[in-house]
Amino acid sequence: MSFATEMDRRGVPLSLLVAPRLKGKYRLVDDRHTQEWLRARRAVGDAVVLHGYDQAATRSRRAEFAALPRHEARLRLMAADRVLEQVGLRTRLFAAPRWNASEGALAALPEVGFRLALTLTSIHDLERQTVQRAWVHGIGEGFRAEPWWCHALVMSAVRTARRGGTLRLAVSAAQLNRSGPRQAMLDAVDLALFHSATPDVYRWERFETAQAA
Repeated sequence: MSFATEMDRRGVPLSLLVAPRLKGKYRLVDDRHTQEWLRARRAVGDAVVLHGYDQAATRSRRAEFAALPRHEARLRLMAADRVLEQVGLRTRLFAAPRWNASEGALAALPEVGFRLALTLTSIHDLERQTVQRAWVHGIGEGFRAEPWWCHALVMSAVRTARRGGTLRLAVSAAQLNRSGPRQAMLDAVDLALFHSATPDVYRWERFETAQAA
């Protein structure tokens, strides 16, 4: 059973991190099956989050947006934004590869129309210029995936949920093919729900919506 189906059974929506290009000459524009799947998932409540342009290391083996100056980040963001618009998946949410965005990248995001930036330690509302502190608890893509790490992640998730904090869970698609990391993520979700966590996706609300609420 797919991980998305497991989350549907639990009433937990997903925030799906999408990059237009990946290693091995992958191009989202050529992958109609994935496009359709992503559009269908968003139609039932999942969120689409731009996750870099091609995720290539830009300098000193650092993640794509980790060290980019403003101008270079803007060019990559514009290119990625055009691709997602072309395939009907445009989003105003951004999470840099490995959750690492330089100051230049954060400055460029609102210039290209993005409203929310997700980093390792924070959620940035780029319109209101506010920051919510909350760590990502992750497996894969910059995080470890060994059994001891998976166990530590579950315990940390429980502590966060028990005290009513914002729990951000992340797992790479590659790790979901491994039984240990997959089970750890399911356990973290189940225990968070047991401690009354309210599942949600990353989202940005317009000013008038927020004021009405």
